[in-house]
Amino acid sequence: MKIDDRFFRLVRDFLLIYLPKNRCCSQNTVKAYRDTIHLLQVFMKEQKRVPFAKITFDRLNHALVSEFLDWLQTERKCRVSTRNHRLAALKSFFKYAAQEDASLMFAYVELGKVPVKRQPGRRVSYMSESGLAALLQEPDEGTKRGIRDRFFMIFLYDTGARIQEVLDLQLGDLHLKDSVPCVYLTGKRQKTRVVPLLNKTLQHLELYLQHFHPKEAYSSNNSLFYTVINGKTGKMSPDNVASFLKRYGASARLRCSEVPERVYPHLFRHTRAMHLYQSGMPLSYIKDFLGHASVNTTDIYASADVSMLKAALERTYVNGDIRPEIPVWEDNEELLLHLCGLQ
Repeated sequence: MKIDDRFFRLVRDFLLIYLPKNRCCSQNTVKAYRDTIHLLQVFMKEQKRVPFAKITFDRLNHALVSEFLDWLQTERKCRVSTRNHRLAALKSFFKYAAQEDASLMFAYVELGKVPVKRQPGRRVSYMSESGLAALLQEPDEGTKRGIRDRFFMIFLYDTGARIQEVLDLQLGDLHLKDSVPCVYLTGKRQKTRVVPLLNKTLQHLELYLQHFHPKEAYSSNNSLFYTVINGKTGKMSPDNVASFLKRYGASARLRCSEVPERVYPHLFRHTRAMHLYQSGMPLSYIKDFLGHASVNTTDIYASADVSMLKAALERTYVNGDIRPEIPVWEDNEELLLHLCGLQ
């Protein structure tokens, strides 16, 4: 009897050829798909006693995939959003498989029966200006590491960049001699956007470059942020960033209660977006600044700011009394007659 090897053969082609070469997906995107399929493999081995070589599309019906997603939430403690991301990754893979082998179209349709799990709306976490200021005061600028850590946080906030966008930056991405000094950020799906650098940011950048890139040209391919371990220079890792943010967050919270209990890279992005929105910047501009594909994604900031809602409500009161609503037809005889159908 011939072994059905289509699953692991298509997994290989999907991860090694289709995503990186045909779709030109980033390493992080490929990793996300790889992690999903790896978790499915772990589930099949541990829960179903099915080794990877014996996984077939026939086994992966909607009931089993639903069980896998439930396992992610109960055993792996994944959030609903993560569960939905895993399902989306599987659907993309099954769609690819059906395109490569028409006989697998049924498996793709079968997977479509698995619904996306609804999740309760959650508030966007962000820092107040006081909390942000307290956090930025924590690094010791009398040390080289303190200069680096403080500038890293300032750069995260001022550019509103994703953590990976910052870690991937090279000196050549800085365009400091342009009429408007800026940085080129490469985000999801390899889309590049230009973010202007403010004067205060440039001052901190100059201090950072003096200590960490004193002799290098801005056109070089060296990483803007790096670490030196055992004499070897390498790109700074997300774990390294998470470590010092956690440390500074804990110490800053002792001085300022407005510092959140958990300080993480994406918090700076949310904070920047909320501060821009509070200052009156239109959501369409914030969308472009953050590199969102749709303004629908940016809408979360419009629904998150209670202080702006409160201010709007207060504008309807005068000396504690509700401001009387002025009819649109007041002092307009012709409009009143028109509204009544008399003209």
